[in-house]
Amino acid sequence: MNKPIARRQFLGASLATGAVATAAGLGLLKPQMAFADNVAGWPAKAFDAKLLKDAMSDSIGKTDVPVSSKVKLTAPTIAENGGAVPVTIEVDSPMTADDYIATVYLFVDHNPTPLASQFTFTPASGQAYIQQRIKMAKTDNVRVVAKTNKGVLMASAPREVKVTIGGCGG
Repeated sequence: MNKPIARRQFLGASLATGAVATAAGLGLLKPQMAFADNVAGWPAKAFDAKLLKDAMSDSIGKTDVPVSSKVKLTAPTIAENGGAVPVTIEVDSPMTADDYIATVYLFVDHNPTPLASQFTFTPASGQAYIQQRIKMAKTDNVRVVAKTNKGVLMASAPREVKVTIGGCGG
């Protein structure tokens, strides 16, 4: 059974809400939009890039990264729903204070914004492992680039994911 709200609680909450609304109406409170490019350290330029080469250049500083067997990307060959494509990333690393994966980037070559995700790790993470669902506009290559704390870059081989339209194989 719900306990009825006390009259004093109701009046106090109403007065507080009214005071905040009045302050906002008078311009005493100025809400500020939290845009990604306003956040310190946020790589807005890389996430806003429209071409793979620009997204890679803006995020990792180059467009050609050697493929390494240490970077494992798992994605379906066929995804019936391009709005939620399951992806698993695992990077083999000791994850010690001297040697660890610092950042992992996930790219979808021809998506409207090719840099789909960026993850930051520390030795305390224990392992560089990610499971997520990404949005894909169409059949495309998915690729991962991992960066160590020493700046060494390594990539997965590109993996083609065929996106069907409405699950009908289109």
